[in-house]
Amino acid sequence: MSFLKKAAVAGFGACLIATFTGAASAQQFPVRPVQVVVPYAAGGGTDLSARIMADTIEKYLGQTMVVRNQPGGGGSIGTSVVLHSRADGYTLGMGAQGPLAMLPHYGGIDYSLDEVEFLALMGRNLMVIASCRGAPFGNAEEFLTHAKANPGAIRVGNSGAGGANHIAMEGFASAADIKVRSMPFQGSSAAVTACVGGHIDAVVASPAEVLPQVQAGNIKPVLVMEESRIEQFPDMPTAIEAGVDFTWSSWKGIIAPKGLPEDVRLKLADALEKTFQDETFIQRMNELGEFIDYRPGPAYEELARRDSGIAETVIRDLGMYGMNK
Repeated sequence: MSFLKKAAVAGFGACLIATFTGAASAQQFPVRPVQVVVPYAAGGGTDLSARIMADTIEKYLGQTMVVRNQPGGGGSIGTSVVLHSRADGYTLGMGAQGPLAMLPHYGGIDYSLDEVEFLALMGRNLMVIASCRGAPFGNAEEFLTHAKANPGAIRVGNSGAGGANHIAMEGFASAADIKVRSMPFQGSSAAVTACVGGHIDAVVASPAEVLPQVQAGNIKPVLVMEESRIEQFPDMPTAIEAGVDFTWSSWKGIIAPKGLPEDVRLKLADALEKTFQDETFIQRMNELGEFIDYRPGPAYEELARRDSGIAETVIRDLGMYGMNK
């Protein structure tokens, strides 16, 4: 056999080996533990949710999932690590609203939504507006009427400047054609405490964060930024019912870097869908106070891009766009 023929045969054989090896690897995925990066410190809601997911997904993925915390930069550091890792399915991330839909508009971030493979939305933290002790309004109609009659007078507490709650309130105000005075605090707990003390007029926070004070009669729920009423406050109207076409919530899901092999992506998506609909997972998440809202990758991406657009408009209006560049 000539040298050229030998080379051709050897090359063909190598191609066959590569093909079958690749097919076998894809079929066997995952052959080692999969890690999920949480871009926040241990002990928070996102971290605890990731650990419940990791406990549950093993039976659907056939492999252990390891949770790795990499906090910093408001979640951007861990998110960047995920999006710049090898796209082989072995490094996933908890994709939260702040790092994905908001922080890129402040600048100083080395990634964009176009680099994200959205696998599945896990859940959302809903946004409620509540009136505080001594406020001159106690329901949605009174809130809007007072805001229109007194532009910029209503002091609304939030969990921090430029955060999800701040953007939510400013986005709602824009949609309602009103002006409020946003008051940033060091976290929602501090904002709710100020609300109970009558130091502000209203607060925007999650249902779980305001529920104890509502039950104690210290503050009153005004509206929720959802399409439908919620179980915790069945008598509280939605923003849409109040005549404001605006919805907003803080969310988290599972992401990966772009470029996953299609069969790997499908296997991960299938395992995540089964995990987020697992009865034990749901029970444990409910006990944690988490609102589960499973959505497949395309719907998750649609939500992220929608919120990114809203956030960009609000951040530009606040004069904060690109401030970290």
